[in-house]
Amino acid sequence: MDMTPIMIGCDHAAFQLKQRICQYLTDQGIDVEDAGAYSEEAVDYPDYGIKVAAAVSTGKFKRGILICGTGIGMSMVANKFSHVRAALCADLFAAGLSRRHNNANILVLGGRVIGDILALEIVKTWLETPFDGGRHQKRLDKFDRIDEIGLCAAHAQEKR
Repeated sequence: MDMTPIMIGCDHAAFQLKQRICQYLTDQGIDVEDAGAYSEEAVDYPDYGIKVAAAVSTGKFKRGILICGTGIGMSMVANKFSHVRAALCADLFAAGLSRRHNNANILVLGGRVIGDILALEIVKTWLETPFDGGRHQKRLDKFDRIDEIGLCAAHAQEKR
């Protein structure tokens, strides 16, 4: 299991699940930085998605976990950041492949979509699965080129 420290964030809909995941990670000996939310009081999910995605994007944290009601909003926010590969996973197969093929560095979960037991198994699988590298790395390198030149510039070159 990857023992790298993890930053985790959620909105109000996923507060209870975040607490369970934090406890699981701590029990495994993994350092966790909790970016919030800190209660079930209504909050805006982008505030927490931005905190975690920015920390991963800048290299402060190698990995992060984001949780909201469906996971869709957090995925959308996180994937706006350079060098972030956030994967919304609702099953073990997706969690494993998000690491093996995509080297996902943020796991996104839907707190209202999956139960606690499945969520913990997804986290475990995500942490235990290594990146395969090889042919998958060249595909990920294309992500970084988009970050470097910007989508608009890339699209303009394509039209030439």
